[in-house]
Amino acid sequence: MDSLRLTERKKELTPGRQARIREALAARSIVLIGLMGAGKTAVGRRLAAKLDLRFTDADSEIEIAAGQTVSEIFAEHGEHYFRQGETRVIARLLEGGPQVLATGGGAYMDARTRANIKARGVSVWLKAELPVLLHRVRRRGNRPLLDSGDPDKVMRNLMEKRYPVYAEADITVESRDLPHNVIVSEVVEALSRWLGCGAKQAAGKGRGKER
Repeated sequence: MDSLRLTERKKELTPGRQARIREALAARSIVLIGLMGAGKTAVGRRLAAKLDLRFTDADSEIEIAAGQTVSEIFAEHGEHYFRQGETRVIARLLEGGPQVLATGGGAYMDARTRANIKARGVSVWLKAELPVLLHRVRRRGNRPLLDSGDPDKVMRNLMEKRYPVYAEADITVESRDLPHNVIVSEVVEALSRWLGCGAKQAAGKGRGKER
């Protein structure tokens, strides 16, 4: 535990570094992608606070626009209807950067949404292993895609279909059962390197794929 705390102290975000990250982002959003249970909302809120950016949850914005919960939209109109609305809402939200934007698990599967994120944001995949995801999603009952079958099987199928597409993200950070602030610090480090504003980043570098 002491070594973890020491590592976190070494990664503290100074005001100068925060300013460099924000300057490098310009009007782009930091867009968190990943399966349900990956921690996009929990990590996103803390990341936004650390970078002094606005946090936006795409599902919440969809619910506001529709006047219904995500579960109600799925039940009354189906997934295809929901995805159409999701694409429109995310496109609108991306016009309002910079911000930290947490997206639903299926959002990045839409080619138009991926193109919009590439044009107006930096995508960060919070990649988690199956046991971590199952442990987290079983705590909550508002997961429409899990209502139709065994959660283990559903999650495995989603991982098989979505992980190859998620891998197109600019940055990948492993989401594990650690304090959220640890994952946030790792996202900040990865962002700094990708944006070219890390403490030891050479000028003109940092646009490559962050793994």
